[in-house]
Amino acid sequence: MHPQRKQKLFIILFMLSGIALAVTLMLVALKENINLFYTPTQIAAGEVPKNRTIRAGGMVVEGSVERVKDGLTVRFGVSDGASEIKISYTGILPDLFSEGQGIVALGSVNDQGEFIASEVLAKHDENYMPPEVADAMEKAKYNAKYQAGSQMKDTPKTGESINETGIQGAY
Repeated sequence: MHPQRKQKLFIILFMLSGIALAVTLMLVALKENINLFYTPTQIAAGEVPKNRTIRAGGMVVEGSVERVKDGLTVRFGVSDGASEIKISYTGILPDLFSEGQGIVALGSVNDQGEFIASEVLAKHDENYMPPEVADAMEKAKYNAKYQAGSQMKDTPKTGESINETGIQGAY
């Protein structure tokens, strides 16, 4: 093999191995930072990975909010209409957090099967529902007592939908 050709081959192999290493590192970093959304039904069924950061969401169950004596820890139930899970959170809850409202919690399921939240996000106005929560509740045919109240006053009628910007329109 000619020396110049050999040198070009080594350069190409070096570049390909560098690109492969960069892609591998990028995929590992993305895999570690992804937070998948799980419904209360999936969590209750044990379909979630233990001790891995995930997102869970649903409606806060009426009468389920319990404050622990330490002052910062709160335990509450979240439901998607089919199942209910208990979430434990230590910290200051958002101002918009209340019973019967939609939330998304970031945290992990411990070895005892409890969801320990590190962050709780509440909806920002009375008409908004996080897309993941809305989809999960629709799949669970959620039409129980949580539909009464202000969060459902502007729901679309048959033949209408709410697009990503929150604007109603016919489909």
